[in-house]
Amino acid sequence: MAERGQEASEDGVMTRIGQVIMLHHAGDREEARHRFGALWGEIGDGGDPLHRCTLAHFMADAQDDPVEELAWDLRALSAAEELTEGRPAAHDGRLAVRALYPSLHLNLAADYVGLRHFAAARSHLKRARGALGALPEDGYGNGVRAAVDRLEAGLEESAAEDHRGPLGPPRREP
Repeated sequence: MAERGQEASEDGVMTRIGQVIMLHHAGDREEARHRFGALWGEIGDGGDPLHRCTLAHFMADAQDDPVEELAWDLRALSAAEELTEGRPAAHDGRLAVRALYPSLHLNLAADYVGLRHFAAARSHLKRARGALGALPEDGYGNGVRAAVDRLEAGLEESAAEDHRGPLGPPRREP
């Protein structure tokens, strides 16, 4: 276990990603986007999948444009899949990424709800729910579980409103 902590502390890229995450959480979205973009330029599409997954996951949250947010969330999922398929089970990043799957799919479901693509949202919400078993029973895990429940309820409400229209009976399909 101490070896893992030492590896993580020696990973300068993850340290830099963490610093930008703190900047974003402090409320400077524009600067966070700029720094995440610079880091992405260094890492590139062929960089370490754990770095790409982590950076893209948080870069998505810094976006103002819902289409850009979706694109970054898709990059995060793609990198996660590459990591879990391309590394041995003993690699510490593989276990960490498995615990990210519920959040990755939850974010994609939320993106698709915002873009009114309800079938895609349901698909990712189902995948998020199916991956919840990888989460610990702690504040993070409970928060993701609660977010899945909230989005599921909101998805049905959004889909029903989209079908009805904001003020009345069902819309007629053209």
